[in-house]
Amino acid sequence: MSDQDERLALLTGWLSHELRLPVLRIEPASSDASFRRYFRAVCGERTFIVMDAPPEKEDVRPYLHVTRLLEPLGVHVPHVYEADRDRGLLLLEDLGTTHYLARLLAAGPQHLYEDALEALARIQVRGAEAAQELAPYDREPLLREMALMPEWFLGRHLAIAPTAREERMLQGAFEFLIAEALSQPQVFVHRDFHSRNLMVVGERNPGVLDFQDALRGPVGYDLVSLLKDCYISWPREQVTGWVSAYREQLQREGGPAGADGGQFLRWFDLIGVQRHLKVLGIFARLWYRDGKSGYLRDLPLTLDYVRDTCRRYAELAELSEFLEERIVAELPRANERAAAQAIRP
Repeated sequence: MSDQDERLALLTGWLSHELRLPVLRIEPASSDASFRRYFRAVCGERTFIVMDAPPEKEDVRPYLHVTRLLEPLGVHVPHVYEADRDRGLLLLEDLGTTHYLARLLAAGPQHLYEDALEALARIQVRGAEAAQELAPYDREPLLREMALMPEWFLGRHLAIAPTAREERMLQGAFEFLIAEALSQPQVFVHRDFHSRNLMVVGERNPGVLDFQDALRGPVGYDLVSLLKDCYISWPREQVTGWVSAYREQLQREGGPAGADGGQFLRWFDLIGVQRHLKVLGIFARLWYRDGKSGYLRDLPLTLDYVRDTCRRYAELAELSEFLEERIVAELPRANERAAAQAIRP
């Protein structure tokens, strides 16, 4: 029996024999970029989501901690009905099957984003005290994340070895982005507040998922995760309109809105470069380390976000030149190579 089959048998026994639920069937619900898996358990007329987090690879305690912080804020996170911390099993509220991404592709974004921005304001304003229970999103994690880009995106995916001058340029850009991130007001940061982690629900929309890695960090981080989403994009004018409206909301609610709209937009843009450099590395690593090729198709949009912002800020002019001269033409070829490997028997 495979490890996954053993985990499924463990999960099934936990539901049926220990929790005494009338399980009719168990079906895959989703997986994510970690070792966690999710199953939908149909139990009579009710359904639940069961998180399977193998304890040697995942720890459910951060998830439970952040759930405890977010629920009192009025954020619709899945309620935890039962938890077996030692075996990595959680019985959760089922928030349905409709992700924001699916609905955004089928209909207009305005109403959905209004709801998501309202939820984000709750997290950032009402969550000010809760944020003090989170670890800081400071220099070490910010730098560690950006270092994934030269290692996995440049080195492994594009097969590009930066010159000594280019390495100095990258390190200089990273230091600039870290300084900019640390200069922002520090708030409760979900760290993956985007369309695949938001569910369309009937009450207190959206349902919010995948928050276990929350930290206390820059106010612009979750906003850019939502509005410069790596899975769907919107015109710059529309995005800056949402940013401006969100800043006004923060002002009304006493949140950290910055001195003016220009400063707030700068915060938004520059923390976006940090995030998207990280994501370039993560998406490449998911293929080369974990065998998950599906994220490679999202690399071009993620790179375009970095390119667009670097063109707008003089401090990132050298990084912009490097991307245009060394990276842009190589990415399609690298993706073609990876696609051929992915389908090879």
